[in-house]
Amino acid sequence: MIASLRGTVLERVGDDAALVEVHGVGYRVHVTPRTLAEMEPTTAVFLHVHHHVRDDGGALYGFLAADERRAFEMLIGAHRVGPTTAMAILAHLSPARLADALRAGDLAALAGVPGVGRKTAERLVLELRDRLSPEPDADPSDRGPAAAAIADVRGALAGLGYAPDEIRDALREVRPHADAADPERILRDALGVLAARRG
Repeated sequence: MIASLRGTVLERVGDDAALVEVHGVGYRVHVTPRTLAEMEPTTAVFLHVHHHVRDDGGALYGFLAADERRAFEMLIGAHRVGPTTAMAILAHLSPARLADALRAGDLAALAGVPGVGRKTAERLVLELRDRLSPEPDADPSDRGPAAAAIADVRGALAGLGYAPDEIRDALREVRPHADAADPERILRDALGVLAARRG
């Protein structure tokens, strides 16, 4: 799966995508309007990428900062939240502001995003509040590379079509036994658990 792209911006495509050339190959990458504004044609760019895989193909979603990709993957891990809604949220709320809104249960901030109604906002708060990185005074062992690895694996599993409940249960089972800073190992172990459960 594609996790990052370093190349040259060839052109902007509409108001939500850009064409990025890497070693002669052009990749269409969906981005937020804020990111698109910074992607001047002919300039170099590095994007953190989420490769969203579906039965009918796939799509790339690009972010200038790793925390934006983690926020995106957390959002699509929520029930009935797809990439389009997740990108709309990140177009209006930075990852830090999103985290603040979820922790505080700020439904007005979330429901202020076009396409996100109050019921969706309530569901996001309910499902995602506990998935946020700990507050600064929390146990340091629960922060840093381990938290980032878990977030990356959660997003990858969501992109493969697994339900939030399946992902949560699988990660609970493999996390104590895996190197918490090694997303590839966690993903491999989680896929093994999920495959066994689906029989």
